[in-house]
Amino acid sequence: MKLTVFGATGGTGKEIVRQALDAGHEVTAVVRDPARFPVTGDRLEVFRADLTDPQALRPAVAGRDAVLSGLGARSRKDAGIAARLTRTVLGALEAEGVRRLVVVSAAPVGPEAAGDGFVDRAARGIVSAVLKDIYADLREMEAELARSSTEWTSVRPPRLQDKPLTGSYRKVVGGFPVRGRFLGRADVAHAMLAAVGDPATVKQGVGVAY
Repeated sequence: MKLTVFGATGGTGKEIVRQALDAGHEVTAVVRDPARFPVTGDRLEVFRADLTDPQALRPAVAGRDAVLSGLGARSRKDAGIAARLTRTVLGALEAEGVRRLVVVSAAPVGPEAAGDGFVDRAARGIVSAVLKDIYADLREMEAELARSSTEWTSVRPPRLQDKPLTGSYRKVVGGFPVRGRFLGRADVAHAMLAAVGDPATVKQGVGVAY
C-alpha cells in the first residue's frame, strides 16, 4: 500500500513508519523538520510541510491508500494541537478524495471498560482530571473525524510505554479492555496499521491495551 504518516517524528509516528516499511509499504512521512527524523528506507519519502495549510499537504496525501496520524499534544501546554492539526489533515484528504484515516487518541476519550474495578476507575478519574485539557483536545479531534467524510478509526491506548514490539495485546472495537493500563508505542503503531485494512474498525474508536 501507499501510506502517509503525520506526526512521524513522535514516538508512535516513528514506529508506524518503521513497521510500515518493514511490511513492504511505500511510506510518505510528513515532518516539519527532517533533521529530527532518523528513519531511512528505500520506499520512504520524507515530505517537509507546514501542517497549518491544507493546500500544502495535498501532495503528501494525493493517491494514497490510507493516512495514519500520530499527531497529538506532548505536554499540557500543547493542548489544542490535535484537533487543530487534524482539521488541516482532513481538509487535505477531502480535497484529494482520500478516504481511509487512522489516528491515535487516548483511552479516557472513550467508554470505560465494562467490569473495571474501583482502583481502575479511580485511577482513570485522576488522570482524566489532571490531563483534562489534553483529553478535551482529543475529544474535539474525534468530533472533527465524525463530521468528516473520511472512513476514520481512532485507536485509544492507555498509558504509553517505550517497549519493544510484541504484537500481543487486547483490542475492543467501540470499548476498552478490562484492566487495560499500559501499552507500548510500538504496539500502538502495530494496532493502527492493522486497523487500516479492518472494515470492522471504520468510524469506530478502538480500545487497545496489554
